[in-house]
Amino acid sequence: MTPDRQGTERRTDSGIEIRPLYGPGDLGTWDPEVALGEPGRAPYTRGVRSDMYRGRLWTMRQYAGFGTAEATNERFKFLLGAGQTGLSCAFDLPTQMGYDSDHPRSEGEVGKVGVAIDSLADMRLLLAGLPLDKVTTSMTINSTAAILLLLYQLVAEEQGVSGEHLGGTIQNDILKEYVARGTYIYPPRPSMRLITDTFNYCAANLPNWNTISISGYHIREAGSTAVQELAFTLANGIAYVEAAIAAGLQVDAFAPRLSFFWNAHNNLFEEVAKFRAARRMWARIMTDRFGAKDERSKMLRFHTQTGGSTLTAQQPENNVVRVSIQALSAVLGGTQSLHTNGFDEALGLPTERAAKIALRTQQVIAYESGVVDTVDPLAGSYFVESLTNEVERAASQYLDRIDALGGAVAAIEGRFMQDEIEQAAYAHAKSVDDGETIVVGVNQFVEETHEPTDVFPIDAALQRAQVERTGRVRAERDQRAVDEALGKVARAAAGTENLLVPMKEALRAMATLGEVSDVLRAEFGVYEPV
Repeated sequence: MTPDRQGTERRTDSGIEIRPLYGPGDLGTWDPEVALGEPGRAPYTRGVRSDMYRGRLWTMRQYAGFGTAEATNERFKFLLGAGQTGLSCAFDLPTQMGYDSDHPRSEGEVGKVGVAIDSLADMRLLLAGLPLDKVTTSMTINSTAAILLLLYQLVAEEQGVSGEHLGGTIQNDILKEYVARGTYIYPPRPSMRLITDTFNYCAANLPNWNTISISGYHIREAGSTAVQELAFTLANGIAYVEAAIAAGLQVDAFAPRLSFFWNAHNNLFEEVAKFRAARRMWARIMTDRFGAKDERSKMLRFHTQTGGSTLTAQQPENNVVRVSIQALSAVLGGTQSLHTNGFDEALGLPTERAAKIALRTQQVIAYESGVVDTVDPLAGSYFVESLTNEVERAASQYLDRIDALGGAVAAIEGRFMQDEIEQAAYAHAKSVDDGETIVVGVNQFVEETHEPTDVFPIDAALQRAQVERTGRVRAERDQRAVDEALGKVARAAAGTENLLVPMKEALRAMATLGEVSDVLRAEFGVYEPV
């Protein structure tokens, strides 16, 4: 039976009521000079550049990473050949958790959800033949972000590319790991030290690198609403700024290199409102709370990825349409870079066919839709401006509650954010089960027969090859030099020296990711949530 929703109450995914018609009265005393301004100027509601996509399109940065470094390098080159304009790398769970591929806890997970990187030898293979002075690279890595960044820098130096010519982003957002994802290693406060050390190191050595991508994506994937995603992410951003200032950094020395990472779900107008509200809120936070003077410190620049949790295993081709809507919301909302998911990702890693369709989706929006021809084309819409105000109001209420709890770190330690997300996830799942929320092909328009879909193959031999390579690295290196370098990392961890300096020398001596992480585990401990 086809559902009939005529006359029923309508609400966004965040519970904001949608009225049948909007007009001037819905904006109240709204002043476009204050709320909007001009594109490229504070409060940046209309975008961070005056000409937006008329001057330069967003970076088309498709996510890739699986198996060995060689296999991922091949996918990188395939995507670049298909017109991708930036690289984005996923790492397997052992790499994310600071374990080498031959560690007992890595069994069965090597290369499964991303590429395995154990040492400088792997990073050389991952980046072989890539123009690191011309292409920017985003790395989705958190607890071990500093290690992967240093390995990237070491390979670039071997290729003759100096730090000032390197561009890219490390996610490096540990707070959201405690909130929503779980790939943390150390307790929150020493983890924050690693992040501020990275800010300081990059300011001196990698001035064009984005030192953190403050991520709402995984908060949303865990079940949050759009408003919660916005509020909790900005709260984490505030905590990072406060930690950097407490560590002695001047706000305008590091804030211009902060970036954000948002999810895009199916409610197109709420997503657009979220992106616009995020820019406006961050500009005011940086100006009013932190006294930033550099306009770049006030600009919320962001990457967007379409919603993995919205993809369905049932009728997977429908996901092409979902991804198109989500990608359109990101473009209408003014994203700086975009990843579009493969339609088959509810079943496994994206096949080459699915990855190409996902990239072509961005290209069709960019070159055929016309939405890039003018800046912020939805500005002034009674509905969009009213919804942007409502999203900002609701998110600001959450920020006030988090401030009252003592800030993001204290709110995480007290499980406030986690509990709010769990309640939102439960409410959404119940609404789907009850048929109140329609998911095409799942609880409406269901088909009894299913056509087979090609699934990306996982080769068990990859783990054996990776383990053997790591063993060769250990056998062939100068062990005394490795031990001395790891000792310097331990002394830095126990003191106040910037950790990235001795870590880089240890990695250059062929210490592995797991060995460096073990030194930090010994000093910082391992986080056990309450």
